[in-house]
Amino acid sequence: MREITIATVQMLPDLGEIEDNLVKMSDFIAKIASSQKVDLILFPELVTSGYELGLKFTQVAQTIPGPTVNLISQRAQELGVYVGFGLVSKERVESILYNTAVLVGPDGELIGHYHKTHLKGEEQMAFREGYKLPVFETEIGAIGLMLGWDLAFPEVARSMTLDGAELLCVLSNWETRDIDEWKTLLKARAYENACFVAGANRVGEDVTVAFGGESMIVGPRGKVYAHLPGEKEIEAPKDEEKKEGDGKDSKKEKTKSTKEPVEGYVVARIDLDEIKKHREERQHIQNRQPRIYRSIVRNY
Repeated sequence: MREITIATVQMLPDLGEIEDNLVKMSDFIAKIASSQKVDLILFPELVTSGYELGLKFTQVAQTIPGPTVNLISQRAQELGVYVGFGLVSKERVESILYNTAVLVGPDGELIGHYHKTHLKGEEQMAFREGYKLPVFETEIGAIGLMLGWDLAFPEVARSMTLDGAELLCVLSNWETRDIDEWKTLLKARAYENACFVAGANRVGEDVTVAFGGESMIVGPRGKVYAHLPGEKEIEAPKDEEKKEGDGKDSKKEKTKSTKEPVEGYVVARIDLDEIKKHREERQHIQNRQPRIYRSIVRNY
């Protein structure tokens, strides 16, 4: 058995507040790793900065490695875990920015990073597209990193699977209005590739966009090993109503139900040997017919 334990963090970053977000990330890492044995902790896309920064992305972008990567690497080393997280990065040319996922190891080393290849909407104005789909060989298995909208393109997950990925880690800022897509696609990518998929999605709002959470860890047959709802209902005071009785006025407080985003994390222990088992049973990957799939790589 090749068992590993994964934690996906569902966090609400403060827009543009890098230091505050790093403190919150550090607290999550310490809390998770000190309460149980865990191998990998995943955070959402752009977790260090928030999503709707526009031109201010230039001000918070960092090189890789750089101050943020070095800090999270130190936390990972202190607690002996792998950590995956999203940030905005820059190359030597200051004006070229990427929406980036980073993976650091339990020895404090930088395992690698991935630049988002499928940019959605206004992301295209802020970032440059990546052009590689790396798979990182680690002591806990072969890991592929994906960011947000990459999940909607089956070619990304399939390419990584064919290059050996056993665990696809999806770091996301998936919107509340489309959250049913998120949940469906996580299961679909796991099922069609007979691999494990771990999705860490943020919650809360920035300026105009709300994010839906629903972070989860899914197995090769679409089984959900762990799941965290995006929001919860709370009872809040609504108003006060006068009620007559015995010649005196008394007050009865009414309440209404409201919803608030759920921050937290979920943990699951998985067995990577299940991948081979399910692929042998279903022959899903083995029975592909790549010779007749030429249209897949043709421009629309």
